[in-house]
Amino acid sequence: MPTRVVERVTDCEWSSRAVRLIEADARRSADTHLLKVDLPDWAARGDGIDLYLKDESTHPTGSLKHRLARSLFLYALCNGWIREQTTVIEASSGSTAVSEAYFAKLIGVPFIAVMVTGTSPAKTRLIEAQGGICHFVDSPSEIYTVAQRLEAELGGHFIDQFTMAERATDWRGNNNIAESVFAQLAEERHPVPEWIVVGAGTGGTSATFGRYIRYRRHDTRLCVVDVENSVFLPAYESGDGTLTSDTASRIEGIGRPRVEPSFVSQVIDAMVPVPDAASVAAMRFLSDRLGRRVGGSTGTNFWGVCTLIGEMVEKGRSGSIVSLLCDSGDRYDHTYFNDEWVDERKLDLGPPTAALEEFFATGVWV
Repeated sequence: MPTRVVERVTDCEWSSRAVRLIEADARRSADTHLLKVDLPDWAARGDGIDLYLKDESTHPTGSLKHRLARSLFLYALCNGWIREQTTVIEASSGSTAVSEAYFAKLIGVPFIAVMVTGTSPAKTRLIEAQGGICHFVDSPSEIYTVAQRLEAELGGHFIDQFTMAERATDWRGNNNIAESVFAQLAEERHPVPEWIVVGAGTGGTSATFGRYIRYRRHDTRLCVVDVENSVFLPAYESGDGTLTSDTASRIEGIGRPRVEPSFVSQVIDAMVPVPDAASVAAMRFLSDRLGRRVGGSTGTNFWGVCTLIGEMVEKGRSGSIVSLLCDSGDRYDHTYFNDEWVDERKLDLGPPTAALEEFFATGVWV
């Protein structure tokens, strides 16, 4: 009896071209800088403490999420989920959608971002400038179901950063962010950092760093900072992955109202809770130190960094700490850098600002 061959009509030529376009774009893009931040004289005692920030704001779309978006598109293309004319849909608070709109435009497919009303207008404009469409919802819990509904209605692909982030990136190497950081530190006096400090949005960045550290057998520990209204820290403490929150994070890009599938808690060594007022105060303080504006999530990272450096000083330890400069503060003129916006939300920046000033003056972290 003859064997029947069942074939599916595919658009391999188009997919091959799309992958080539994304890879060519990556080759045109240089790696991001690892900035060394000047610390006060007390950090030079003994073998010293060094602080570095991986400046992800220099990507073509201006944020850390550019790496993730590239990985998500390549993953979906190579799985056959995005084809010619496929509408790509994402549930995003902003920066991921900005980067995904860029890649959608690059390969010529439509893009829709499902976002919570009140997302930074600057981010909305950036998405639309790339040809993307912004679809707003009132509640943060709606973004997932609305994205799934649009996927079904349009026959599109919900790219789903919150599920796919930890699997779309090759954490063993291939120039991921962890491999890049360790390569850039190779000639420094403390080439293997004591701590790496990141926030959790999807969980993909912390998963990549945590897995890479273990794979390369480094002694580095991973700290994840978490913000108000986020359930990552309570889930980490309790082990309950079903926790949810009805309130969205005020610090865009990090903190989630549910434990996202890409959040791999087992690779995290410590977590630090950061009040929103501390995130904003630290963002402004660091912006003044660097002479350039950084975003709110970078402020959250910096507060966690200061916490750990304070602990190192207290214990007489030396070494390096690495964190991320996630995006530029220019996107937040109307929010974190706007005093009226801060006052309306009753964020008292006085105490955390005083704590940072005292820390930089004395090396004592309270």
